[in-house]
Amino acid sequence: MATPFESSLRQQSTLADRVSVAGYGFWSGQDIRLEFRPAAADTGIVFVREDLPGKPRIPARVDLRVDRPRRTNLVQDDASVEMVEHVMAALAGLQVDNCEIWATAGEMPGCDGSSLPFAEAIQSVGIRWLAATRPRYKVTSVVRVGDDDAWLEARPAAQGMTVEYHLDYGPDSAIPSQSACQLVTSESFLEALAPARTFVLEHEADHLRSLGLGLRVTSQDLLVFGEDGLLENRLRFPDECARHKALDMVGDLALCGIELVGHFIAHRSGHHLNAALTRQLRALYDTETLSRRAAS
Repeated sequence: MATPFESSLRQQSTLADRVSVAGYGFWSGQDIRLEFRPAAADTGIVFVREDLPGKPRIPARVDLRVDRPRRTNLVQDDASVEMVEHVMAALAGLQVDNCEIWATAGEMPGCDGSSLPFAEAIQSVGIRWLAATRPRYKVTSVVRVGDDDAWLEARPAAQGMTVEYHLDYGPDSAIPSQSACQLVTSESFLEALAPARTFVLEHEADHLRSLGLGLRVTSQDLLVFGEDGLLENRLRFPDECARHKALDMVGDLALCGIELVGHFIAHRSGHHLNAALTRQLRALYDTETLSRRAAS
């Protein structure tokens, strides 16, 4: 059976210096400060809960992901980090392979609902290339998750990672149907994906507030759509909602822990399907790696 991956190598990277981002969690309202720190080759991305006894470490791996509504959370033993997708997208989009993220609380700062504050912080200190190499794996056959209503698939591509999202909430939704497609490079990520903000329908926001969630967040902090359209804000892009979904894909796929080359196409999917595809790709990679080792 043909393997769904081909491999090549590039140098690993880390940050050139430490840099911090502060804010509050959209869900909890809790203040938090992150410090992004350089890390040695083969460290990967690791969250460190400096507010907890022993400063537990939580690697950014899909096998540590737990299902929560509308966000991506990781749990290792008794420690967790929440809403990590925008942080992960910034690191992956700018090709940072090794980084420790020291956090003073569990939920990542929401900032403006995008990856831009994290990406700009990373860009401000720059990237340092390391002597060690990082495998790059190329999808060579279609891998699909989901059903006819919502699905996500990985397809072969000549180069890089392309993310494509088709958003459709139906003809009666205040959010119009839209699509976004982007080949992800450091430059295109900063310009076209990182600024795209998270969004919510007004009735969904009201329900969350009734549960005591999102009480610090206003319609000026992220995109809130009422019956007649966007409330008290302006779009950065006409297709900003689809771009944000594509941004989430970049962050969630980064939990695979390997660099993926392929065309990733989504239709009405979200974090749950992103994780399902990431798990499948990681399992295929692990199986192939074991087969190669056994053959050698």
